[in-house]
Amino acid sequence: MRAYQVYCVYTICTVERDGALFIVISNSDPAPMHRQVTDQVKDAIARGTLKAGEKLPSIREMSRELRLSPITIKRSYRDLEQEGYIVTRAGLGSFVADVDFGRLKDEKRDEIAGELGRIIRMAAGYGISPAEVGKLLEKITEEDNG
Repeated sequence: MRAYQVYCVYTICTVERDGALFIVISNSDPAPMHRQVTDQVKDAIARGTLKAGEKLPSIREMSRELRLSPITIKRSYRDLEQEGYIVTRAGLGSFVADVDFGRLKDEKRDEIAGELGRIIRMAAGYGISPAEVGKLLEKITEEDNG
């Protein structure tokens, strides 16, 4: 009989500003570290935790707090800037851009559609129909709202 060891390591970072920005980095998440940071900053912007014009932590500060390489954070900030979520001003730092929330909603809708497609394909492998998946979604929605 084989013995398996399972390791789950989570690093939780709180970057204090006027409020707090929580970024959770998981070594067990298949997404690369820079993508985890990028996605969570985007989510914070979408939720309004980070507002237009608000200064982000410096690359050095964020890398220290998250215990990641500055190169990882630099890549995340570069991706955020290329996608229009932040602007960087030389000598001043990076700031949340005035984001088009319609575009953000469309991107999230596409992401959710992809995940639902994956779930439906997985369910089909177990003989669970898309209609049954829909009923499960309705049940979960009712439980969350009720």
